[in-house]
Amino acid sequence: MDETPLPADGPNFGLVCLSFTEECRYRTITLTRFRALAVDDRLNTLRELYWDNLRRLHWTLGFCARRGIRLYRVTSGLFPMADEPEGEQVLSEMRANLSSVGRRVERLGIRMLIHPDQFVVLNSESPKVVATSRRIMEKHALTFDLMGLPRSPWSAMILHGGKAGRANELVAEIATLPDGVRSRLCLENDEYAYSAAEILDVCRRAGVPMIYDNLHHAIKDKLESYDDPSVARFVRAARETWAPHPEWQIVHLSNGAKGFLDRNHSELITELPGAYAEVRWIEVEARGKERAIEDLRGRVGSESVARARTGRASK
Repeated sequence: MDETPLPADGPNFGLVCLSFTEECRYRTITLTRFRALAVDDRLNTLRELYWDNLRRLHWTLGFCARRGIRLYRVTSGLFPMADEPEGEQVLSEMRANLSSVGRRVERLGIRMLIHPDQFVVLNSESPKVVATSRRIMEKHALTFDLMGLPRSPWSAMILHGGKAGRANELVAEIATLPDGVRSRLCLENDEYAYSAAEILDVCRRAGVPMIYDNLHHAIKDKLESYDDPSVARFVRAARETWAPHPEWQIVHLSNGAKGFLDRNHSELITELPGAYAEVRWIEVEARGKERAIEDLRGRVGSESVARARTGRASK
């Protein structure tokens, strides 16, 4: 396996969780199935599953490196049941091996992040949901800590705004998060509850970076094209929330499958906002996964990837 570090110039198009092929996949277990296991079997079941998923993660990092992909969103289900006592124990046992992930992504120049599930709502009206959401975020943060990933938005943990009309509650809750979570937290606009303008305001007040999503913005504000002046305005405004590292800015890129405002993601990317020309880190949310990245590169002309491949071919 070629482990040559990737070049640092961009744009860097990111892979989301799984490959289009069957090469990058992870195992999981449902809560129902987990609780149906005999107590004595739960620990061994998670132990075997976690070790296998760690191996699969390393395979995926190699998959990204071989394709010049420098941004990777790991699945939030990498270590299922991590908030159960058995999950905590297994992660503790794996501490030394988990730290190899951080060393490897640093050597390869791959940036790794995570987007917890939609049911993580920090500003829910239900105290139980808030408590559960905090616990989930803390477990993700612990996993990133064990992997040796930095406590900064470089290793972003991305959430949507959550419950509509509760921006003040969200800002207040963010202020009480432990450092492992808050230092990595980024907020993304969505098409239902928090528009680009609304999440930008929350990010400014809470002091966390904003992830701008072009399709969510288009749907929420009923744009007619990505030439709309608001796109460039929000991309620039979001970049300011990434201070003191505006070059770390991440944006999400997706197109509608059957129309400009279709919520379903297309197979490939056919419309790229011009404002994204100034962004180095672009997560590609397309059903085609690495095929969409490859197609996109072919049309925007990524010289860095061509140089990387030429260099590897000569080794």
